[in-house]
Amino acid sequence: MPALICGSLAFDTIMDFEGRFAEQILPDKLHILNVSFLVPGLRRELGGCAGNIAYALQQLGGVPRPMAVLGRDGAEYKARFQSMGIDVRHLQVLDDHYTAQAMIMTDRDNNQITAFHPGAMSMAHLNRVETDPNLKVAIISPDGRQAMMEHAQQLVAAGIPFVFDPGQGLPMFGGEELLAFVNQATWVTVNDYEAQMLCERTGLDAAAISQRVDALVITLGAQGCEVWTQGVRELIAPVQAKQLVDPTGCGDAWRGALLYGLERGWSVQRCARLGNQVGALKIAHKGPQNYTLDPAQREAWLNQG
Repeated sequence: MPALICGSLAFDTIMDFEGRFAEQILPDKLHILNVSFLVPGLRRELGGCAGNIAYALQQLGGVPRPMAVLGRDGAEYKARFQSMGIDVRHLQVLDDHYTAQAMIMTDRDNNQITAFHPGAMSMAHLNRVETDPNLKVAIISPDGRQAMMEHAQQLVAAGIPFVFDPGQGLPMFGGEELLAFVNQATWVTVNDYEAQMLCERTGLDAAAISQRVDALVITLGAQGCEVWTQGVRELIAPVQAKQLVDPTGCGDAWRGALLYGLERGWSVQRCARLGNQVGALKIAHKGPQNYTLDPAQREAWLNQG
């Protein structure tokens, strides 16, 4: 059955800085910050959270149904998804906007600085979630502020359980708004930095948040992830990547695996183990949608408990 993926489709301009940000930014001079980074490597990729999650889910053999808004330059993106067999019924195109654009700079330690132009994404609330008996699970990933709030309400009204994945959109919301998302969601997933912000803004610690949902997952990059259920923390061990090439889209690849497992009724722990494997595969490739999953490897992963 399909999984509804609410979020952004974007073009990613990815730049490689050969040094370290920490060596270029003086902590005691942040109030007069004025830095320039030489980036010998530059490429343009298809990205955006909804797009990256849909790509990962498709690689695993799932059925993604992305819900997003593209601009007048988005025909290439939509055509690619159509050629992959991804359902594009919920992709709108607005001719008076550009598609969202992310400018991502990565240093030698895989730290990232991102500038983001929302473009057509700011009109994502034009898409509405309707009742659909074929939809068993959904995710709200970073999107337009109004869209994220309305889609959460619409998913509840439609009786569709969903993952709340605020990502880099988390700073748009205050504590009461974030609590409303948590109370409506069935699962919450954040990285370690976002988890700290979520806790600070809601006034709840991870244990307390986990008692309001079926599970809270905190991804930890190379350290694996934490699964919190009813106040109890379980560490899911990381998977060693063959090489560290590009972290862009790793979290989204992980979330594609999460949706795959949730749609099949897996435990969140089993979903997380698969997510760690897919994330390790993705980080060994440049760009968020350039890795492929070998059928034999896929079967081996899916048959693990």
